[in-house]
Amino acid sequence: MVPDVPPVTRALDQAAPLASLLQRLKLSQACLDAVRRILPDGLSSQVKAGPLDEEGWTLLAANAAVSAKLRQLQPRLHEALAARGLKVNAIRVKVHGR
Repeated sequence: MVPDVPPVTRALDQAAPLASLLQRLKLSQACLDAVRRILPDGLSSQVKAGPLDEEGWTLLAANAAVSAKLRQLQPRLHEALAARGLKVNAIRVKVHGR
């Protein structure tokens, strides 16, 4: 018996462009999970995973202060990604209000 899979997930798995999108979304979330471990207390809840493409990965910051801190942490963020085997060409940081 097939486990109860949401229709959207089935559709994404069956269409090549949508499957690619789903894969990028999962990879973006994996990147966020990898870097959350090194973020200072309180900062993690202020950061969301953004788009991942051939050029790099985008982190979405809740405000300009969070954005500035993420930019300071970029070398450590790259190290955290590399330690988990996640290859990202660049990390972009953008402010994304709630």
